[in-house]
Amino acid sequence: MAYNFADVKQKKSDILEWLANEYRSIQTGRATPQVLDLVHIDLYGARTPIAHTGSINIEDPRTLRVAPWDKSVIGQMEKAINEADLGLSVSSDDQGLRVHFPALTTETRQKLVKILKERLEDARVRVRALREETNKDIDAQAKEGNYGEDDRVRFRDEMQSIVDAANGELEALFDKKEKEVMGE
Repeated sequence: MAYNFADVKQKKSDILEWLANEYRSIQTGRATPQVLDLVHIDLYGARTPIAHTGSINIEDPRTLRVAPWDKSVIGQMEKAINEADLGLSVSSDDQGLRVHFPALTTETRQKLVKILKERLEDARVRVRALREETNKDIDAQAKEGNYGEDDRVRFRDEMQSIVDAANGELEALFDKKEKEVMGE
């Protein structure tokens, strides 16, 4: 009888997706529409992502142009972007919004890398907790007689290889974002 790692692999994917979303919300001085992915407004009684309320285009390397399909929500969009505290400045006109990305100083870049490292550590903690939870389940099932000692050790080793792979993927996400932040 084999241990089912499908749930573990799904949770690992969820952790990786969480970290990628966290990193996407950190602006790097270059205009990227993904920075606004987590910003929502109340539109017709429903919480709606800004990306679903209009078009978002890159106007120049430091500016996004947000053109809503319904011009009456321009004020709501501006307020939501400002309240999201993304470190961006917003100006509006009758056609939509311009979202300006400030130039990053060396000090700001170092602070952003520190935040990236904190998010990476949060993800690693989640992976370690997943490993502990799974290992306890493997041990409990072995104690009940579902597995022999050899199987228990093999399943724990397989779990460790999943953790090692997850940590490698988390590190790759961090390295990519760090290079982006540092402008390399």
